[in-house]
Amino acid sequence: MAKIPKDPKIYHITHISNLDTILKEKMLWSDAKRLELGLDCEIIGMSEIKRRRLKDLEVKCHSGTMVGEYVPFYFCPRSIMLYILYMGNHPGIDYREGQEPIIHLQADLKAAVKWANDNRILWAFSDINAGTYAAQFYDDLSRLNDVINWSAIEA
Repeated sequence: MAKIPKDPKIYHITHISNLDTILKEKMLWSDAKRLELGLDCEIIGMSEIKRRRLKDLEVKCHSGTMVGEYVPFYFCPRSIMLYILYMGNHPGIDYREGQEPIIHLQADLKAAVKWANDNRILWAFSDINAGTYAAQFYDDLSRLNDVINWSAIEA
């Protein structure tokens, strides 16, 4: 199995029309915070998964917090969700504009974690898609090689 890259990256996808709000707020907000603030944005995700992340899925390494309270990032530069958006035919997604208006935001994983720690913001990563009931959550970067399949990510 491949080891963690020297400078691992994380990725977030969003609709281009959301960029103005991201720049204005100088922040990517979680779904929970976006709803609390009443921010209007173009939703590209699956409604049922977003509901599950807000109501059903706890991030157990930070007891009492829900997945929807965290901004989702991927380790893969091209996520399965991006392919689903490209196809534009999933019954659980209202969005139908395809992949073209989707922008990719990239961050350095270690710098993002340092920023979160410095600002007392909780962070975690999961061993599989965080929208599933089987996901396990970790808040220790030393676990990355134990639980993340870097060979699959590199593929």
